[in-house]
Amino acid sequence: MQPDASPTPYPELNMVLAALLDGVRAALGDNLIGLYLQGSFAVGDFTPWSDCDFIVVTREDLTREQLAALQRLHPSIHDLPAPYWHNGLEGSYAPAAILRRWSTEPRDPPGEPRADDWADPGLSGSPAVAYPFWYLDHGARTLVRSEHDNTQVVRWCLRERGVVLHGPDPKELIDPVTPAMLRAEVRGTMDKALATGMPMPMVAWQAFYVGLYCRILHAIAMGEVTSKKKAMAWALDALDPRWRGLIARAAALKKGDEATAALPADPGEVAATRDFARYCIGFADRA
Repeated sequence: MQPDASPTPYPELNMVLAALLDGVRAALGDNLIGLYLQGSFAVGDFTPWSDCDFIVVTREDLTREQLAALQRLHPSIHDLPAPYWHNGLEGSYAPAAILRRWSTEPRDPPGEPRADDWADPGLSGSPAVAYPFWYLDHGARTLVRSEHDNTQVVRWCLRERGVVLHGPDPKELIDPVTPAMLRAEVRGTMDKALATGMPMPMVAWQAFYVGLYCRILHAIAMGEVTSKKKAMAWALDALDPRWRGLIARAAALKKGDEATAALPADPGEVAATRDFARYCIGFADRA
């Protein structure tokens, strides 16, 4: 598939992505299949402050030498003259056979069995469930093993909306993710989020949880993934009117508005957000 020479409208980000592709090619050689964007740059409504989510698809999992080369590459990207985007990348290195379809088998990489008490560094310490990719968190300099991107949501975004920087059409690499598969996963995410207690020390986190539950309900209703902006607009019309104020206030918070985002969350808004999460679970189960 012909890659996009200017995959985003931001020249500095395009420079960072070109450096990423050059570095990945040098590090992986013939093990590289493709480099793709997913997340907001795939489904839409990205902003100058969005994360840039990527997936590198490999023929096999990384060798020790390839991993070492990538552990040198990612810190070097932080030195690029791109004030925001030099640390705006987030993504994973996924072996093609594992990316093809979600499964709990094999659970562990070859020669790397995880102990029963293994805690996922990319998922707030969640236990091992499926294969962990090599993962770069937003703003991080080093790769860690994490199941963060080994999900049906990521597969759907990549297959249906992925932006090709190098390699074949992602539809050649990923089996279809059916609406039922997507709904089952995101419904489970609702329970997991609520079980954490949904910590909301800042306004940004309180707004994040409102947006998360709106996106999940939209995915359950429509059987597809969309942007937070579109999901919240849908929720304003589709859900009980008593939640409109909460949703509208969360939607009004713009990423990049650090002064507001970092303020302590209002206790009333925090309580309302947890009530909203419980409402959304009930709404999903009646859908």
